[in-house]
Amino acid sequence: MARFTQSECRNRLLALMSPEDFGLLAPDLELIRATKGYLLVEMDGLIERLFFPEGAIASIIATSPEGQEIEAGLYGHDGCGPVAGILGADRSPHRNLIQVPDGSFRIRRGALMAAMDQSASLRGLLLRFAQVMNTQTSFTALSNAVHQLDERLARWLLMCHDRHVSDDIPLTHEFLSLMLAVRRPSVTTSLHILEGNGFIRNERGHITIRNRRALEEFAGDAYGKPEAEYDRLIGPMTPFRT
Repeated sequence: MARFTQSECRNRLLALMSPEDFGLLAPDLELIRATKGYLLVEMDGLIERLFFPEGAIASIIATSPEGQEIEAGLYGHDGCGPVAGILGADRSPHRNLIQVPDGSFRIRRGALMAAMDQSASLRGLLLRFAQVMNTQTSFTALSNAVHQLDERLARWLLMCHDRHVSDDIPLTHEFLSLMLAVRRPSVTTSLHILEGNGFIRNERGHITIRNRRALEEFAGDAYGKPEAEYDRLIGPMTPFRT
């Protein structure tokens, strides 16, 4: 018997499932505290479990054969991952780890696959989320190619803010440099620009969003398309602010 009810779930996919679909997963769901750096799956690693974050935010890290890394995407209470597991793969091409700690549900991959085989509506919901992540990844590549660093940073901060429970987000310069595949001094310069414009407050290990609307205007077309796709295919990405 489940130790929680669907109404208690902050994860949007779990909350939006039909009661019947949630009932297929509930006996196998386990709520954990996902600490910073918690490894969901290693690159080319076997996907043993899938995770439905509540307040945690997971990063999808792409790594070159020479060891160069960049964040290719992220997910939080809006979805689940590793996304490759939803699509039937037993291994992930990318490392997935927790960058912003909080709660997360997890479920054995076999149990989730069995539930998806039983329910077309559950399978459809999770595949729609996979399509959203495909859109996010492609627009990340586009943004890396055509937008200035300041705009790219604004985009990532907005994406983290969408998935975080408050305006104060624990993000280090080291992590932001990984997000953007640039050196830390470049991140520091861009943060100073955003802070100077009054969009954010930058403190050691924390960034506070001060003016969300202005930050969106500054990001311009670097932000918004994957979010609109989520809204179209799944529904509002309702934040849980404190």
